[in-house]
Amino acid sequence: MKYRKLKADFLFAGSKMLNGSNVLIVDGSGVIKDIVTLPDAGEDVETFKGILCPGFINAHCHLELSHLKNVIPEKMGLVDFVYKIVSERHYDADVINDAMKQCEKEMWRNGIVAVGDICNNDLSVPVKTNSALTFYNFVEVSGWNPTVAEVRFAKSKTFYNEFVNANLKTALVPHAPYSISEELWGKIFPFFTHNVVTIHNQETKDEDVFFESGKGSLSYMYTLMRIDNSFFKPPGKRSVASYFHYFNKAASVILVHNTFTQQQDIDFINKKKSPGQLISFCLCPNANLYIENSLPDVNLFLKNNCHIIVGTDSLASNHQLSILEELKTLSKNFPGISIEQLLQWVTINGATALQMDDQLGSFETGKKPGVVLIKNVSDKNTLTTGSVAERIL
Repeated sequence: MKYRKLKADFLFAGSKMLNGSNVLIVDGSGVIKDIVTLPDAGEDVETFKGILCPGFINAHCHLELSHLKNVIPEKMGLVDFVYKIVSERHYDADVINDAMKQCEKEMWRNGIVAVGDICNNDLSVPVKTNSALTFYNFVEVSGWNPTVAEVRFAKSKTFYNEFVNANLKTALVPHAPYSISEELWGKIFPFFTHNVVTIHNQETKDEDVFFESGKGSLSYMYTLMRIDNSFFKPPGKRSVASYFHYFNKAASVILVHNTFTQQQDIDFINKKKSPGQLISFCLCPNANLYIENSLPDVNLFLKNNCHIIVGTDSLASNHQLSILEELKTLSKNFPGISIEQLLQWVTINGATALQMDDQLGSFETGKKPGVVLIKNVSDKNTLTTGSVAERIL
């Protein structure tokens, strides 16, 4: 079997940045064979300018919303954004399918190898069964009014079965704390046991206001969407504290956005999480700027040694599906974060959160993680506005 020997200015192996004296050896199918020093590599070494790293993990995406690019205005705030999504997402199935196919190819070109994808229907099944990407499909359940719990659960369970029957990695998950009634939580939490689960968390500051007092913009959202909210009695505690107990049997929990997460929320999670349970905080900075014009306090997560991963969200809330563009935004706004840390978040951390680290996320013998070249980095080995990702394998 023919081998490729790949060398660049730097080689990021998944957790550590190696210098240019190291050579990555892969077989003809892309399986990692070894990392050796240049003198031991022999002839036919391919040399690149930039950083070689494993393929990126897009931990949070909505592929089925790809047709909404440039449809929803920026900086509307979460409530108006959600209303626009609900009211304007319904297009002809052919339009949606064509957009999904284009975006699946876009993610592949941008160096992404795996995606944690939110699904509210089964339209993406054909795209994913023929995709070069690996998907973890999170079939989303929502229904705030208790009277619709049975109907909403049955509908989502039907979609869930479609993904499972297509032999695609699939989980049944809640949309957000403010869109799941206690009755609906009761129907879906048995599906969390030993699985990966995800939830949109604290994307707006009014999420905590709502659970503490029943007030704020989320209360207005129910009126706007003609949803009866008269049954709700605010628990008088922050959002995370109101729902996190439902995840006690999940193996991996992905909290997405976390734009307004505070120290007390992290303390609560650390106190309540189950032994051995992995809690990941997924950052989607370009979507946060697009919707709320805010960013999470990334330094807070760093200070607490949180397991950080990164997603693109959807083209309804982003201008592209590029993990590198997310890293460039993070690097610009939090310049103290090293490129080594940033790349760890989008390779091995993402793969571990999605339980795909047996094959993806690092250059370890026997894995097939893909190989990406990051070009146009500065002399100090940092990202620039001109940095681009190019797929090698």
